[in-house]
Amino acid sequence: MDKDLHRIEIIVTLNNEHGLFVSGGFPTPQGVFPSPQPPFIANVNQPYPYASQTPQYPTQPQATPTPTYPHSQQSSSNSSSYPFPQQQQTVSNASIPLPQQNSSSSSQSTGSEIINIEPEHMKEKHYGAAPKVQPRRYKTQQVKLFEGNFVIECPVPSKLLSLVPEKSGREFTHVRYTACTCDPDEFQENKYTLRQELHETKRQTELFIVTTMYNEDEKLFARTFQGVVKNIHRLCKRERSRIWGKDGWKKVVVCIVSDGRNKINKRTQDYLAAIGVYQSGLAKEKVFDEDVTAHIFEYTTQLCLDPDMKLVGSEYEYTPVQILFCLKEKNQKKINSHRWFFNAFGRILRPNVCVLLDVGTRPGGSSIYHLWKAFDKNPYIGGACGEIVAMKGKGGKYLLNPLVASQNFEYKMSNILDKPLESVFGYITVLPGAFSAYRYVALENAVDPITKEEVGPLASYFMGERHHGGGPPKKKKISNDGEKSEVEEAEKDEIKTGLFTANMYLAEDRILCFELVSKRKSSWLLHYVKSAYAETDVPDTFTELISQRRRWLNGSFFAGVFAIFHTLNIWRSDHTAWRKTLLAIEMFYQSFTLLFSWFALGNFYLTFYILGNSLTKEEAIGGLWSPAVGAIVFNLLNYVYIALIILQFALALGNKPRSAKWAYVLSTYFFAGLMIYMLFAAGWLTYKGVSIALDNLNANQQIRPDLTSVKAVFGDFTFKNVIISLLSTYGLYFIASFMFFEPYHMFHSSIQYMMLVPFYLNVLNVYAFCNIHDVSWGTKGDTKAEKLGTVSKKKDSTAEVELPEDINEEYERVQSELSTHRKEHPRDKKNISVEEKEELREESNAMFRTYVVFFWIISNGALIAAITQVSPVLTAFNDNTQRSNTYFAFILWSVAGLAAVRFFGSCIYLLLRLFTENLFDGLIK
Repeated sequence: MDKDLHRIEIIVTLNNEHGLFVSGGFPTPQGVFPSPQPPFIANVNQPYPYASQTPQYPTQPQATPTPTYPHSQQSSSNSSSYPFPQQQQTVSNASIPLPQQNSSSSSQSTGSEIINIEPEHMKEKHYGAAPKVQPRRYKTQQVKLFEGNFVIECPVPSKLLSLVPEKSGREFTHVRYTACTCDPDEFQENKYTLRQELHETKRQTELFIVTTMYNEDEKLFARTFQGVVKNIHRLCKRERSRIWGKDGWKKVVVCIVSDGRNKINKRTQDYLAAIGVYQSGLAKEKVFDEDVTAHIFEYTTQLCLDPDMKLVGSEYEYTPVQILFCLKEKNQKKINSHRWFFNAFGRILRPNVCVLLDVGTRPGGSSIYHLWKAFDKNPYIGGACGEIVAMKGKGGKYLLNPLVASQNFEYKMSNILDKPLESVFGYITVLPGAFSAYRYVALENAVDPITKEEVGPLASYFMGERHHGGGPPKKKKISNDGEKSEVEEAEKDEIKTGLFTANMYLAEDRILCFELVSKRKSSWLLHYVKSAYAETDVPDTFTELISQRRRWLNGSFFAGVFAIFHTLNIWRSDHTAWRKTLLAIEMFYQSFTLLFSWFALGNFYLTFYILGNSLTKEEAIGGLWSPAVGAIVFNLLNYVYIALIILQFALALGNKPRSAKWAYVLSTYFFAGLMIYMLFAAGWLTYKGVSIALDNLNANQQIRPDLTSVKAVFGDFTFKNVIISLLSTYGLYFIASFMFFEPYHMFHSSIQYMMLVPFYLNVLNVYAFCNIHDVSWGTKGDTKAEKLGTVSKKKDSTAEVELPEDINEEYERVQSELSTHRKEHPRDKKNISVEEKEELREESNAMFRTYVVFFWIISNGALIAAITQVSPVLTAFNDNTQRSNTYFAFILWSVAGLAAVRFFGSCIYLLLRLFTENLFDGLIK
């Protein structure tokens, strides 16, 4: 009889048009385990929609009284849940004999009452040690399809419900699972939908937040998720807002996209299960012999765990969060995850603003609101970003690492000088994918009247996926005779492309920004929101930093070239003449900085050569050392410098950063010492130049300091071109930092950054250009995929599927796993998988890399040779004591000039923030 009980088939029927959702049918386990969720009863004959009815659930024991939920607008009898038909369970008497009933062993009722079969032995309680967790048991069930798709709803564990205050709505008590078998571009066409569309009153999504992840651990995910929950809680606290308020959470949907079922970190998966979003027994590999492309879970959770896996839901008053968890079956890169977000889910929800976050990035408490507010106040803003802050650790302990400190300085100055300047122009070259936002209508594509293909920002953005071997499946055209229908091909559309385009799409977010500003017949702007910020961890080892900057440098360089050569696309937009002029000026500025970065390798060597060679001249080193000593020091440093540059090329062309770690470390130490030598040389030459100028004045009877002596000092070549240019550069850094009330990085991070400037120019640039043939994002640690079940199709649009019997037992396992702190290693070893490529493409990539590197070396070498061998003046001093070196002055004053332009832009940005937008409507538009 016991075996028969576990084989009972539960047939859940629903209206054919509106689909079905499955729940229940779980037998009560033995022993002292918590009671599982019992089945519920529904009336299948009730017509749709069932606006006034909610599913009837059997009474469950509650651990604590249900508190009043602060954000709920409806009572428990009339919850905010969307209407679902009540369901009916029937027992197939023809196939399975039912046990005889008696008052002691079982009870059964008919009609609309609950079926409750509980043998006497299941009521026995056992004491002592808890039994070990047994393998999960599954029960075969038959379900109706939803618009031909496999969609199922299952109750969440009763123990989870005992932890939250709101239990009345179906979105709080059931998780919805959809097995998607199509490409994201065809999600809506295949009649898939989301929960927000099924409520009695459709919910308008104001904010659609996406967090993309690969195999990040639970601590990184908790950091991001807790930050998002905190932001949503504060949105609900804005009682006087016309958009937000106590029910503001209904206008926010959080989408979590995991890139590959066999890639996701298992503890992160347990985290999602602990908050009710994920149930392991629901996912299936195949539906009617079709491979599942994505497993979609929908649930409104009220729980949140911090990075220490402690429950912190009460801190945010158990604010509900609508979660859409998309677990992709295969690993297809981050850009594919964004295609699920924009093209699959975005077309269903039609949000106002989309926010992009990376797992591991923690947004500030009200940062998401400030981003949204920028869109709300200015209808011309199509994209915005906040400040990316390097995570410093408790008490700033991470700043003890020079790499972290230098990146902190780099991030700060970019957010103080670069982003404000670009925001004033209206075109920010890159909105960081780690924390940025877009207006959804601004991203939408249009259909080209000639080619009949979609064109627009998103179309250009997702071309990057095709250039890297992904993208939607290719479709065959319909013949004129109509014999062939439109059929999906099994293989992806292979696009033959060069390395220029492939590298350009390493920074596809830059392409998206340019396409958004230059969108045809539109006038969208990009904006920087200073009040919004997000913390992220930065690479703290040389190998990680080199690998990261390889993608950044190559992507930004080729994307910058693309934007500059397509500057005329701005004139096809509907921007005003004033705005187009500003954008043209910005493109000229970007062209100059791009050219300057191309010759950065040669310029830095020339700076060292001119300063170092000057310390070999007798008139410049009086009181320091003899010319012979100066020549020995300079030549030694010069030879080692050249040898290390050659070494950088050898390492970059034949080794991975992790295999040559110590070579890079030792090179960095030498370059840091070289920077100290150069700073000393600049200071000494300035001292000697000023001294000589004053001595000349004294010789001419000008003993007292007057205007003539001041002019003589400022007329000194070294003082004017070295000291003034350097002081103006770093002086502007100080002034701008104080203007933004953020001067601290100038004191604790500027020295580390200055010491690592040679590393940025000589190591990172060389490695990046020597690896332009590598257009991969790299891979992280892999995990073995678990086999899932399949869904078989039956007659009358029903499907047969195996579902877990005990959801509470699995929930207890998840809680136990998360409560156990895993042993953390300093760095996990990463396995780099090598993709198979065509031999012809490999050769083509290698040749393109050879041409670029050769031209880069030749152009920088020619510049060095022209200045050091052809120029009649090689040093800051000559026999006639006339200090003139045009190119050296050009380098220094170019740096100062760029800093001045950025400083001017940041000042304008602050003025625009201080005054009302009405005063600057002409500038903002």
